[in-house]
Amino acid sequence: MNTATLLISCPDQKGIVAKITNFIYQNNGNIQHADQHIDSLTNTFFMRIEWALENFNILKENIGESFSSLAESFNMDWTLYFSQEIPRIAIFTSCVTHCLYDLLLKHQQGQLQCHLPLIISNYPQADKIARSFNIQFFQFPKTPANKQAQEEKEISLLKEEKIDLIVLARYTQIFTSQFVNEFPNRIINIHHSFLPAFAGRNPYQQACARGVKIIGATSHYVTPELDAGPIISQDVIEVSHRDSLEDLKRKGEDLERAVLNRAVRWHLERKTLVYNNKTVVFD
Repeated sequence: MNTATLLISCPDQKGIVAKITNFIYQNNGNIQHADQHIDSLTNTFFMRIEWALENFNILKENIGESFSSLAESFNMDWTLYFSQEIPRIAIFTSCVTHCLYDLLLKHQQGQLQCHLPLIISNYPQADKIARSFNIQFFQFPKTPANKQAQEEKEISLLKEEKIDLIVLARYTQIFTSQFVNEFPNRIINIHHSFLPAFAGRNPYQQACARGVKIIGATSHYVTPELDAGPIISQDVIEVSHRDSLEDLKRKGEDLERAVLNRAVRWHLERKTLVYNNKTVVFD
């Protein structure tokens, strides 16, 4: 459907929902979805509302201007999206490709509403995968000596391709603050556990050695502070002493696929709103 979606946050007060829904009603809009939340600790109101643009009285290019006076009266932070403006994403990956394959298959099956023009890696392994899905592949090998120069090339490429979202599908490089600040709340990572547990190398070996009874996965927006960004999606699965290291890896990879796919899909559907290094994920 041809729809518009508003994501809104503002200090909570009476009449916000009435004013927003009346704005849509008075302009002949038909509301498709609406969800709201109030953070009682900060007295902050959050809302996601989506309506059909068929027969809407305001031209698409004028909706933002028409809504701005209402937004100003409630001191709103707001963003307006349109369903027919399809986001463009780039996937970064390294040697481990299970999350990459899952995203590519989901996209091929129409489950991720986006354009996917780029796969970027610091290793050559994903080149063959990219070619099999008819997607451009770019390799940027990185060392401490060339990291900044390579990131500048990546930034230039991403801007040239008008990339809206970067997905790190088990990408092993840590970005500089300069790179992250170019794409605020537009880089999604998958982490192999409930953060901040089992940091560093060989997480499943660490978990196996500790005799854990659950393993998890966390997907979050990337911030300059490593693995400390707003969490979008998490999940866990039970394991036992009977599970080998290979069992843990297999179960963990299944979780990583599911959690990353959820986070990317929610972002593409404009269901995530970041505040205070947390997220509201709307229904």
